[in-house]
Amino acid sequence: MLLEDKVVIVSGIGPGLGQHLAARSAAEGAAVVLAARGQKGLEEAREHVMEIAPAARLLMVQTDIRDRGQCERLAQQTVDEFGRVDVLINNAYSGGSMGPIEHADMDDWLDTVNTNLIGSMHITQCVVPKMKAQGSGSIVMINTMVVHKPMMYNAGYAASKAALGSASSHLALELGQYGIRVNSLFMGWMHGPNVVAFLDHQAAERGISRKDVEAEIAQRISLRRIPTDEECAGAALFMASDYASAVTGANLDVNGGDYLPH
Repeated sequence: MLLEDKVVIVSGIGPGLGQHLAARSAAEGAAVVLAARGQKGLEEAREHVMEIAPAARLLMVQTDIRDRGQCERLAQQTVDEFGRVDVLINNAYSGGSMGPIEHADMDDWLDTVNTNLIGSMHITQCVVPKMKAQGSGSIVMINTMVVHKPMMYNAGYAASKAALGSASSHLALELGQYGIRVNSLFMGWMHGPNVVAFLDHQAAERGISRKDVEAEIAQRISLRRIPTDEECAGAALFMASDYASAVTGANLDVNGGDYLPH
């Protein structure tokens, strides 16, 4: 199995990508640590994982990644429970408010940066000593295509994720000597709960079918379809696994080729 005997922390395990990352990690043989701000989200994720992998070894730790102390507790509880930390998948994020930069609330931008950049660095800093002690580790940053393919009114979110991308490259350079790999995945449209809600909203607002809205989006994607949350999770697990043992500092587009110019 892809992650047999690995210990994987997944932050941000809400519906969609986060739950698929956790469930597929467990199905591939990993012990999985679920990290999210709300207890309800943790319980829902646990139920989803157990449906996919009934024998899964799980630990749930309520964690707000913006709080350094909570991140330290997460890392320590993981080691206490499973003895090591092999993989960290930084999936927790804040989308911030949408709108033109001209009228943007910089306090909202700061909140977005505090989650997407600072929060991700908090949790990363807390697992790195554990990985250094064991001489290996894999950190996967879930980033976004809008970093290099701008979309209207997403600037605050994109700026925070661009900063995360830069920090990740520096981390890869710094940590390689300790056997720790750091890679980034740039996601685009993903067919899951959030996108379905958006499609429904657009369909109702424009008076057309959801299928028509989806077709318009798919036409701009090289594969001519919206990738699913589950298949995007698969790419992340490849990067986390030993199959990518020679890969660090990589920026992998996982968006059906949507990033390509048309």
